[in-house]
Amino acid sequence: MTDLERLFRALVQRLAGTDPARLHQPILLHDLQTSIIPYRAIRRTVGVESSEDYEMLLLHLAAGEGGFARTEPAKARERLLKESRSAHPELGLLGELGEATLVLSTEEIAYALGPEPESSFAPPAPEPAVAPRFVATPVAHAVEEPEAEELEVEGHDAGADSPHCIYCGGTLPLGRTVNFCPHCGANQREPRCPACQSAVELGWRHCVSCGAALPR
Repeated sequence: MTDLERLFRALVQRLAGTDPARLHQPILLHDLQTSIIPYRAIRRTVGVESSEDYEMLLLHLAAGEGGFARTEPAKARERLLKESRSAHPELGLLGELGEATLVLSTEEIAYALGPEPESSFAPPAPEPAVAPRFVATPVAHAVEEPEAEELEVEGHDAGADSPHCIYCGGTLPLGRTVNFCPHCGANQREPRCPACQSAVELGWRHCVSCGAALPR
């Protein structure tokens, strides 16, 4: 995982834990740097050694690198992109463009709320060795074989049939109506088109029934 990915994951998890609705709303660059993920609050999480390294990561994020977010308006985005590619970036540009807004990618939000990539690809733990039930002894008569049913191990994954959050994948409680995820706070009701109320899916930009633009 890159430092930029860690920064974005820290941003998403901070918003999910304090105000999940802001994950899908424009965020002022000024608020991003001063109150949401200030340097002192996340430097250890991200692993940056100086405030300059931290501001450089913010610059790359606001410039749209990696597709994690998009800065509006377009003129501000172009300036940030140009500065991020220069040999000696002017980090003060973040303060100058403090009123510009950052819109987070819906797809990247869902990915950041899931498990870390390293844990997803961890090798499965080896199964513990099972001691044999019978020890062969040198006797003349045949040893009675255990019944097949005796060797079966009954088990059931209680969480296999449990519902999961459509955003972070967390397990939802059974036997009750769940409108919001207890882990990330995301709304669990089926997304619908604001124009015709047809069911839509996460990540769609337009309704398949009426063609109306969907909120991001």
